[in-house]
Amino acid sequence: MTALADILARQIALTGPITVADYMEQCLFHPTLGYYTTREPFGAAGDFVTAPEISQMFGELLGLWAAETWLRLGSPAPFVLAELGPGRGTMMADMLRATARVPGMHEAARVVLVEASPRLRAKQAETLRGHAVEWVERIEALPPGPLIALGNEFVDALPIRQFLRTPDGIAERMVGLDSAGKLAFGLRPGARPDARGEVRLAAAPPGAVLETCPLGLSIAATLGARIAVSGGAALLVDYGHAGEREQGGGFGDTLQALHRRSFDDVLAHPGEADLTAHVDFAALAHAATAAGARVFGPIGQGALLERLGLDERAFRLKRAASDADREMVEAARLRLAGTEEGQMGALFKALALVHPALNEIAGFAPGEAFEEGSA
Repeated sequence: MTALADILARQIALTGPITVADYMEQCLFHPTLGYYTTREPFGAAGDFVTAPEISQMFGELLGLWAAETWLRLGSPAPFVLAELGPGRGTMMADMLRATARVPGMHEAARVVLVEASPRLRAKQAETLRGHAVEWVERIEALPPGPLIALGNEFVDALPIRQFLRTPDGIAERMVGLDSAGKLAFGLRPGARPDARGEVRLAAAPPGAVLETCPLGLSIAATLGARIAVSGGAALLVDYGHAGEREQGGGFGDTLQALHRRSFDDVLAHPGEADLTAHVDFAALAHAATAAGARVFGPIGQGALLERLGLDERAFRLKRAASDADREMVEAARLRLAGTEEGQMGALFKALALVHPALNEIAGFAPGEAFEEGSA
C-alpha cells in the first residue's frame, strides 16, 4: 500500500466513499504525495513520452499554427501566447524557435505558462532560459487581451466522474473500501450527471458507462468566453473520442493507470501511477460553443500536422541529416501522424476554439466547423 493509499483509506473509513474525480485529484495533485507533484513523468526517464518529446516537428508546426492564427487575427499587439500544462517547456521552446522570424510576433507576444507545480515551473524556466516567460496557476488568471492558447495532453489528466446505466437507473462509480480495508470500486445509486449526460444515459442500454469531466467543461467554457469577448483562438490536442458523435455514442470506461511504463490497476498505486482518461471532444465543443466561441473539429492529429506541413518539415530535416538521423526523423513522422497501432495520428485529436468572426483556421477545413445539432 502506498502512503497516499493509506491516507485515502483512512479518509474513506471516516467520511465514506469518494468519487472517481476526487480519487484522481488526490492521486495526481496531492501537495506532497501526488504523481505530478513528486515525479518526472515526461521523456525517456518518465512513464510516458508526449508528442513534443518525440520530435521538434510537433512544437514547430504548432508554433506555425499560432503564427498563422496571429496573422489571421490582424497581428494584435500585445497578445497573450499561452500554453496549458506545458510539461518541461519543450513545446513552447520549439514554438518560439519556429516563430522567431515572424515579423513583430515575438515583440507582441506575452508568453504565459499555465502551471501550478513549482517543480515543473523550475523545469520550464530551465528549458526556456533566455525567453521572457510568466506563470499563472489557473486559466482564469491569464492576463487580459487577445489570446492564443495551446494545450497538448492537458485535458486527459483532468479528473473525471463515471456514471453507469444500471437496470434500476443511473449510478455513479465511487471509490470505497472492501472487507479487508483496501481501496475498491462500488456504486452510488441515484446519482445524476449533467443534463446532457443524463439524457444520453437514459437512452443507453444497461451497462453503458458515461465519463464526464466537469473541470474540462469549465475550462472549455472559460476559454470560449474569453476568446469570444477578447479575440483569439485555442488549440487543444489530446487523445480521445468524438463523444456522442462517435459510433457507439462515446460510452465506455477509459480510465487507466500507467506505473513504471506499464499499464496498472487504477487502484493499485495511488500517487505513484499516472491516471488518465480519454477526452470527450464533443462535450468540450458544446461547452465552448455555448460560451460564444466558434469551434472546429475534432480532427485527427495526423490530419492537423499534415495540413500544417509535417511532410515538408520532415523532408527538410532529412535532407540535412545523416542516414541514422533520417531514419529517426521518418520514425517520428510516422509516430506523430500514422494511423497504425502505436501511432498517434488517429487516436489523438485536435479541437480549435476561435473568435466567432473567424470562418477559417489553420489546419482545419471550413466544413469541419462544429455545429450544434449536427450528426
